[in-house]
Amino acid sequence: MTNTPSTAELAIETHALSKRFGRHTAVDGIDLAVPRGAVFGFLGPNGSGKTTTIRMLLGLAAASEGQVRVLGHEMPRRLAEVLPRVGALVEGPAFYPFLSGAANLRRLDSAERHASSSTRRARTEEALARVGLTHAAGKKVHAYSLGMKQRLGIANALLSPRELLVLDEPTNGLDPQGTREVRSLVRSLADGGTTVFVSSHLLTEIEQMCTHAAVMSAGRLVAQGTLDELRRAGGQARLVLRTPDAARARRVLASAGLVVETIGVDETEGVGGDVFVRAALPDSDVRSESIVEALVRGGVRVRGFTVENASLEDRFVALTGEGFDIAE
Repeated sequence: MTNTPSTAELAIETHALSKRFGRHTAVDGIDLAVPRGAVFGFLGPNGSGKTTTIRMLLGLAAASEGQVRVLGHEMPRRLAEVLPRVGALVEGPAFYPFLSGAANLRRLDSAERHASSSTRRARTEEALARVGLTHAAGKKVHAYSLGMKQRLGIANALLSPRELLVLDEPTNGLDPQGTREVRSLVRSLADGGTTVFVSSHLLTEIEQMCTHAAVMSAGRLVAQGTLDELRRAGGQARLVLRTPDAARARRVLASAGLVVETIGVDETEGVGGDVFVRAALPDSDVRSESIVEALVRGGVRVRGFTVENASLEDRFVALTGEGFDIAE
């Protein structure tokens, strides 16, 4: 991947972070680097160590080995300084069901020793507005949908200004509408300058929400970087050419150094109609325009030309040996 940003540019940084429960190693020597201002996806199958890692980041669990820095400060030694700047939704929101959404937030805010009671109502109203729940502020929480409860949990995390928001499976169990609501909220928070760290096993959500991602598998960190970097690491791009001149296309592409795989019933020129020719691109900097130009110059009739990039799904399955949930 790319060079790791400096400590000053990172919202979260870990070195050789590990957690053992008896003989079981839940997290095994991971080095996370979460840039400030990113929407960072923490991706992996269930049981891969994501939630255990989050609990160590927030000081909810002690590390067996390694170091953690959050917002530039060592954790858990500087916990009291860091936590007021961090909002978190871990393992689902819990509220009093027969209190309203606003009343729940006011009770939770009163437990925050740094929060001013004189501005509590205003902060509550602002947090509800940020998550789109102003209309349901007076409704009892037992009448909320699951998506509304998730948004109320995020509102609780936003009662005070936060530099970092940590969300563990924020769309878990939501219907498509609730998922879209949470996704839109995460984007708006990032647009406002908040670093958002999102743990999920849903590949689709990471792709649609995040700018960066890391992949966990069996307690190990197996990849991290921008989404584009992860895609590029997934394998070579391939071009797909539709032409009636398959044999001639094979020769032209081979002369350009491309490894050719022809897909079609008949590779004989002009016989049996069009066939599809696939070829691996040896270099991501190769311009598709120059390939088309070479084909035309070589007398190949080009009736279709596309470039297929390696997918995140392919990359993640190759890294973990497991499938990911890719549907909402």
